[in-house]
Amino acid sequence: MNLRWKVAQSAEIRWWQNYLRHKPKADYLAWKKQYWKDFLKKIDVQPKSTDSILDAGCGPAGIFTIFPKNQVVALDPLLDSYEEKLAHFDKKSYPNVQFFNQNLESVNLTKTYDIVFCLNAINHVADLDLCFENLIKLTSKNGTLVVSIDAHNHQFFKHIFKYLPGDILHPHQYDLEEYQQMLLDRNISIKSTTLIKHEFFFDYYTIVGKKYK
Repeated sequence: MNLRWKVAQSAEIRWWQNYLRHKPKADYLAWKKQYWKDFLKKIDVQPKSTDSILDAGCGPAGIFTIFPKNQVVALDPLLDSYEEKLAHFDKKSYPNVQFFNQNLESVNLTKTYDIVFCLNAINHVADLDLCFENLIKLTSKNGTLVVSIDAHNHQFFKHIFKYLPGDILHPHQYDLEEYQQMLLDRNISIKSTTLIKHEFFFDYYTIVGKKYK
């Protein structure tokens, strides 16, 4: 893995520790679960209880937390660190979820999933092209791929951030059209693109795609 990715991963766990330090576990998890339910309504994705689900780059309280009736797999290269350093993450609270401490580049899952979520994670990976390829391989034919991204709003800052550590948590710097094209080039049909949050440097979007081949 490249140095910039390793630095970003180290910064990521410190960010979570600082963010959760003064948040009571029960209150935070209740808020986060409601956030995910509202998020699914906003992007118009409603999984059935029979759908198999992958949460790639799940974090300590990812969307895996709200599907108690589904077969769910959650993977993240920082899962061991979450378990060791964050009281808010406890695998035993999710008996229907299989957890894998893996990065998306080297994932070795042998099945495909009806719905693949990669939320606030693709910006953090080391090898962007390989990770998109793996996400699509893991999506079943006629399955749904849901990817959220921080997309640059300004071409000037996009080029500056590529070469300077202006955003250490995100090793990749692209705009919305570039991310959309990465999916289209891999035979993913884009069903919707939803603006989740607007800020000066980045807009936070969620892209919902369909895999037909």
